[in-house]
Amino acid sequence: MNAAAIKVLVIDDEPPIRKLLRMGLSTQGYDILEASNGKIALELLARDPALIILDLGLPDIQGHDLLRMIRARNDSVPIVVLSSRGDEAGKVQALDLGADDYLTKPFGMDELLARMRAALRHQLQVHGERPVFKSGELTVDLVRRLVKVGDKDVKLSPKEYELLRVLVQHAGKVLTHRFLLKELWDELTDAQYLRVYVRQLRQKIEPDPERPQFVLTETGIGYRLRPPD
Repeated sequence: MNAAAIKVLVIDDEPPIRKLLRMGLSTQGYDILEASNGKIALELLARDPALIILDLGLPDIQGHDLLRMIRARNDSVPIVVLSSRGDEAGKVQALDLGADDYLTKPFGMDELLARMRAALRHQLQVHGERPVFKSGELTVDLVRRLVKVGDKDVKLSPKEYELLRVLVQHAGKVLTHRFLLKELWDELTDAQYLRVYVRQLRQKIEPDPERPQFVLTETGIGYRLRPPD
């Protein structure tokens, strides 16, 4: 992936944050567009950014409303939201509205770059989904419905496999409890059902289920599958 060809729209009303992102991302070869408010951000969508970094605390348009507007115009551009520490409800709402990932302020540039790469990689997967997923020792063949850890075949129940399949299709992306419950059960809203199946899945695919390497917990929000190799 050639970072020099990747245009990133930064939407944040704080000049120091925009400067930090402009300097940090420019040194990595990204082409930066800047918006200090929602109105400018909507105008810059016409420039077709490949990825958007969105601060939820904007002066003119509420961050979640702007996220809805962006998704109405472009349903596939990766969006990484920035939020204040402890705003779990805001993060969950942003993810449910179509954000791909989130970062809590203050954040490190290396972490932001990693989340950006994961979001861009996920978009490529969506547009050209690979039938065989590999992450470390974990291999999932989505066509033959086969799961392996190393050379060992793993037998999953239908519901365990469906959970893993959804995680694989969105590998690297945070999936909320609500999203996973809707994908797997339609009517169920109790996250305890989901925790039971996540625990069972970890027992079968994780070398140490108490310290998972593949199915990672996003506390208070949901789960994330480790990205592919």
